[in-house]
Amino acid sequence: MKKPRKPKPSTTMPPPERRLVMCVIGAPHGVRGECRVKSFTGDPMAIADYGTLFSADGRVFEIDDGRFLKDDMLVVKFAGMNDRDEIAKLTGTELFVDRANLPETDEEDEFYHADLIGLEAVDAEGTVIGTIHVIQNFGAGDIIELRPAEGGATWFLPFTKAAVPKVDLLARRILIDPVFLAKPEPAKAKPADEPGD
Repeated sequence: MKKPRKPKPSTTMPPPERRLVMCVIGAPHGVRGECRVKSFTGDPMAIADYGTLFSADGRVFEIDDGRFLKDDMLVVKFAGMNDRDEIAKLTGTELFVDRANLPETDEEDEFYHADLIGLEAVDAEGTVIGTIHVIQNFGAGDIIELRPAEGGATWFLPFTKAAVPKVDLLARRILIDPVFLAKPEPAKAKPADEPGD
């Protein structure tokens, strides 16, 4: 993927359709105002390379210092925040940037997760199976979490060429092979002779 050109700092919050979540603030780390931050970028240390970080309520977050902790987790010090209690109130806060600041992807089969969320999933006959709710990764590759068209619990689908042969961002849909869908187990009915509660 191309390295982003460092955008100019901005205090203007992007519209909702252009907000791309880059990280989530975790628990405080120590007593000097540092906190853990879960990064969603390919290079975890690159969260500040894509422009101003905003929270949903419009606050601007500037990183004074940061270091790698493990996996996708960093320890970060935000400018002007020195109090552990102040940082603790931010736990779970998502920080996002303007989608317009991200470079285009180099590979044909490379996508930003934010561009996939909300796409319809259809089968070969064009039947809508569901909508992409979120992209998960539990360590063995990306997994699409689908919200079924008929409602109910979400389904999972590996984000592989076999399971998802085509992604059409312009048409806002993906073609899937339903054979690969993992659906929740249906609830087992009690035998007729089993007493109720």
